[in-house]
Amino acid sequence: MRKMLPIMRPVHWLIVAVICIVACYWLLEIRLEHAFKPLTKLANRDQNNSPHSEQMTVDRVAPTLDNFDYEEQLVVLYNRVPKTGSTSFVNIAYDLCKLNRYHVLHINVTSNMHVLSLPNQISFVRNVTKWHEMKPALYHGHMAFLDFSKFQIAHKPIYINLVRKPLDRLVSYYYFLRYGDNYRPNLVRKKAGNKITFDDCVVQKQPDCDPRNMWMQIPFFCGHAAECWEPGSDWALKQAKRNLVNEYFLVGVTEQMYEFVDLLERSLPRIFLGFREHYQNSNKSHLRVTSSKIPPSEATIQTIQRSKIWQMENELYEFALEQFEFTKKKLMQPDNKHLQQFMYEKIRPK
Repeated sequence: MRKMLPIMRPVHWLIVAVICIVACYWLLEIRLEHAFKPLTKLANRDQNNSPHSEQMTVDRVAPTLDNFDYEEQLVVLYNRVPKTGSTSFVNIAYDLCKLNRYHVLHINVTSNMHVLSLPNQISFVRNVTKWHEMKPALYHGHMAFLDFSKFQIAHKPIYINLVRKPLDRLVSYYYFLRYGDNYRPNLVRKKAGNKITFDDCVVQKQPDCDPRNMWMQIPFFCGHAAECWEPGSDWALKQAKRNLVNEYFLVGVTEQMYEFVDLLERSLPRIFLGFREHYQNSNKSHLRVTSSKIPPSEATIQTIQRSKIWQMENELYEFALEQFEFTKKKLMQPDNKHLQQFMYEKIRPK
């Protein structure tokens, strides 16, 4: 007599169903894993062969706040105001760059424009920041101040500059366009042949001596905002002063070039080591002397100084001079015989 199979109760069917579902899910997961493995390998291989992979590797090893080498990653940006003695200073940098192992790069903007387009702003900022092969570096060019913090840059360059008495700068530029200089004496300037003196130009109210042409140092320190380039803008003057104090490491004056060089060498010797000696003993201390320049008369000076533009530009110059004199004074101890020092003490816990 055959034995009858036990009758399965509903609870038994439920257990069997759960086991089947789990087994099917497990088998499906294994199949999917094997199916996607080749795709994963292919993606990794493409990523490794990508032209951006090398850059990604560099980014991973880029200096962090903890291991940042301030000496070897040093970038100094000298946005030179025209006719302030910048050629003399820059030529010292070119003479010593090989000896001091840094790079000097000139920023050449189309048609000598002083303001970068928006795409060029971000390209320039990223290029200066990421071009590690050029560091340490001194960049220089006739370009308005550009705020690197607007572009999510952690390590901004160190800005430096020089300013000059506004009327002296205007008169120098006026005759430079007519007679050139001893730096490139054979180059014919765009006003060559024009023999009108600056005094006569002011009397005749010609455009070349218009006080509005002095509106140069304020916008260079103010920056890339539209208001910076509006002659007579009170906002631009305030912004220029704010940037001069907060964004510039050092701003010197043309009349005290040696003191400017001295402070830079003491503060940033990685680039400026030897600048003092080279400035004093080489023929680079007074480059680009205008070939012919007639000082303005007292009547001309008074006429120019009555203009709002001169008063504002001169205010910025006097402000910069005050900051520079203050910086020089704080270099020494009160006895003016010894350099200022600082130390750490009372360190706790021991």
